[in-house]
Amino acid sequence: MSVSSLEINVSKIAGDSADSFADHVAVEEPLEIRLGYSTPEGRTATSISITMRTPGDDAALACGFLYSESIVRNATDISNVEHCGPAAPDSGNRNIIRVDLAPHVKVDLGRLQRHFYTTSSCGVCGKSSLDALRVTGASVLRNDDIRFSRKTLIAMPTALREHQQTFSQTGGLHAAAAFNSQGEIAVVHEDVGRHNAVDKVIGDLLSSERLPANDLGLIVSGRASFELMQKTLMAEIPLLAAVSAPSSLAVQLANEFNVSLVGFLRGDTFNIYSARERIN
Repeated sequence: MSVSSLEINVSKIAGDSADSFADHVAVEEPLEIRLGYSTPEGRTATSISITMRTPGDDAALACGFLYSESIVRNATDISNVEHCGPAAPDSGNRNIIRVDLAPHVKVDLGRLQRHFYTTSSCGVCGKSSLDALRVTGASVLRNDDIRFSRKTLIAMPTALREHQQTFSQTGGLHAAAAFNSQGEIAVVHEDVGRHNAVDKVIGDLLSSERLPANDLGLIVSGRASFELMQKTLMAEIPLLAAVSAPSSLAVQLANEFNVSLVGFLRGDTFNIYSARERIN
């Protein structure tokens, strides 16, 4: 079982006084994702990513990451997911996970590496990042019948917070949740990284065969960045709501691909940056 928080001794200073007490901090450890796949020469395995994450639901994180990067498109593309390698000395967590793809899945590592570069450089070249998304096959979302009421959106930050068990202990984790138009949370995950929390949600939806998730919205506990909007789009989730601000590139992406983007969702107020017709 993965350890997501650790108890440590803390000295609290308040004015001239100092008290010692036991506190909990969120665990942050690297996760290496290895990909096993078929080539004309036979099966092979390659390390494709290392991310700093909060241990727990690593399989969902890895599968959600692969879906977000268009390496897999449905659950049948994945034949096996398992941890490998030694346990970390402090926490006992296993920090390498291998995802084996089904024999029919073709892997273009060159495209994957190019997309990683443009994603990481989105602050330098937004056009390259958007072009990379178009290459992956991202398409404009349709205006289906799904609608989200103002009442539902306003209630979501509190609903999200109520599901953040590790945050309640540590105060140091982001969260993401998929929810339906009635405000019912379908899946929720926490992580030190916003993008990891979203990948865990997408991976969970993938394993339960709920992708594309065109009947759900996504809420995140921090800001709405280009990367989070990209993942929302690839999962075909029609709405992304954030309790903090969106970035300019996230707004641009939302408008181009018809994703409803909500920011500053706090109390009974929020801003709508794109596709307002889904919110009534």
